[in-house]
Amino acid sequence: MSVTVDHELFAAEDLGLATVGEVLTHIAGFNRLVVNLLIDGEEPDLARLGTIRREPLQRHVVYIETADPQNMALEVLAEVEGQLKEADRLRADAVDLLRRNNVERALQKLSGCFSTWHHAQESVLKTAQLLRIDLDRLMCGEQTLAQMIAQFTSELRQMKTALENRDYVLLADTLIYETEETNDRWRAALDAIRDAISAAKA
Repeated sequence: MSVTVDHELFAAEDLGLATVGEVLTHIAGFNRLVVNLLIDGEEPDLARLGTIRREPLQRHVVYIETADPQNMALEVLAEVEGQLKEADRLRADAVDLLRRNNVERALQKLSGCFSTWHHAQESVLKTAQLLRIDLDRLMCGEQTLAQMIAQFTSELRQMKTALENRDYVLLADTLIYETEETNDRWRAALDAIRDAISAAKA
């Protein structure tokens, strides 16, 4: 039996830990997130996590890498912030192309913009879940994070309707008047989560 956690031998036996699951639970108690798990040099099938957790340590060589969930979240938020700058540029390009009636190229730009916004939404939701942040209580300016996401979803629905109806005037108007502040709201959400992380660390 051999258990290594973050490149150091881990005295699981001395702590009375007998299974893979007991080691993982012990690590979670120190507010560490397991980012890599190898058993006998191979990544286990996470669909069988229940079975894997019951595996006795005696029979295996276990390697675990962990990360601080807060630091990990901050890295994700920084990445999203960089992508939002690109989304802002794509949105402005799409509006300009729609005004010039170059619909095909405008829709290409818009596709990239949608993709970035969706990624931002997914990242914010997953980060909030990871850090156990309540979306209904976290304020982003004058809105809660939950309200901001609901507003964003409504704007996307408007644009989808305009696209389905080939109403490119409405689409351009929505992009100009409704979504102009979308990136600013996402940045406010990122700042609010950062503030929540700083408060938790204090």
